[in-house]
Amino acid sequence: MILDKVATEKTTYQDDKTSEKPVRSIVKAVSWRVIGTLDTLIVSYILTSEIVLATSIASVDFVTKMILYFFHERIWNRIKWGK
Repeated sequence: MILDKVATEKTTYQDDKTSEKPVRSIVKAVSWRVIGTLDTLIVSYILTSEIVLATSIASVDFVTKMILYFFHERIWNRIKWGK
């Protein structure tokens, strides 16, 4: 299985050098989360009609999904399939 291979393979700096750098993954995660958070803010406001609650929901969403996206990108960057 692909995930077994990823979990057991160790990469070297040389291998990682030709792949996407972590800082690029961070910038991509932030830019995508800004778009996603605006969407969450708008939908939350439409559903609740309360801007404070909608902002709270969007704030939590921003942080948690950005962290998840970063690790998702790093895992996929280690998978050789499709490259």
